[in-house]
Amino acid sequence: MKALVLPTALPIAMIATLLAAAPAAAQLSPKSDGPIDIAADVAEVAQSACSSTWRGNAEALQGDARLRADVIRAFFEAKPKKPGGASNDCGDLTRLEAEGSVYYVTPDRRVRSDAATYEAKTETIVMTGDVVAVQGQNVLRGSRMVINAETGEGRMVGTAAGPNQTGRPRAVFYPSKKTQSPSK
Repeated sequence: MKALVLPTALPIAMIATLLAAAPAAAQLSPKSDGPIDIAADVAEVAQSACSSTWRGNAEALQGDARLRADVIRAFFEAKPKKPGGASNDCGDLTRLEAEGSVYYVTPDRRVRSDAATYEAKTETIVMTGDVVAVQGQNVLRGSRMVINAETGEGRMVGTAAGPNQTGRPRAVFYPSKKTQSPSK
């Protein structure tokens, strides 16, 4: 499989012609159905495999959501070859994989992990490794978190179960500060 390596200094129009735009159904952001914009220091495109690899300060943006990592791989639906056609046509985005210093950020949530996979069909993000989720002052830790990108709901699991076991999901929640009414 040959890979085309593109420095990000190339015009955006050239990269856009090589990669299919993400479908409206693909949602990194629960509040957006716009395209997913991916950028990095270097982009490697494997048209025959309908995939691309983005290395170095890789970032996928959609609306107000951001997925950052050392490496992001994008996978697209392979369309049937046209009669007499020499190359594959690629369709909609099906999956994003991120590895190394992964961050998923929305206006109300920040999640850090070692690796993540976004599945467009189910609109889920699975983050693994040392997962730390922060919402306001609240902090949740575990080893695997599944986030529904459409609803924003998530589920955290750990590497152990049972009382006094290390590796169980752990959280610290802060109560809302109540304002006191002035006395009369």
